[in-house]
Amino acid sequence: MKVFRLVREKFALPLSGKGAPIKGARWNPIGIELIYTAQNRSLAMAEVAVHFSLATVPDDYVMLTIDIPEDLEVTQMTEADLPQNWKEFPHPVATQKIGYDFVLENKYVALIIPSVVTKGDFNVLMNPNHKDFPKIKIIEIENFPFDKRIFQ
Repeated sequence: MKVFRLVREKFALPLSGKGAPIKGARWNPIGIELIYTAQNRSLAMAEVAVHFSLATVPDDYVMLTIDIPEDLEVTQMTEADLPQNWKEFPHPVATQKIGYDFVLENKYVALIIPSVVTKGDFNVLMNPNHKDFPKIKIIEIENFPFDKRIFQ
């Protein structure tokens, strides 16, 4: 499975979850490492763009194409599996518990989960501490300038 991650160039390598536990996010509480990716490039961009305005968008983003080998165990959740308030902002503790449980259970290397930003699309959360994580590889890194019209 190919997944995509849009990230500032200085944080592109190595592929790690070291940034996520600093502040926590929708699917992970503070202290829990996760790598957020998307099933397509446009969702990866949308997930980043919601945090910026034209004046604040950095110009040093790169798009990572990442290969998760098909033989690795992944799991998926649907909207029906999620708490009723899963889309709220700021994110609820209930969604962070999902990521916390996923990492602590350590059964799957990735969790496919619905996107809040783009209905019908999915994010893929990767557990960098899973035994099979080293089999996941970045296969391409390309510059990704944002089209300024997105922020108008």
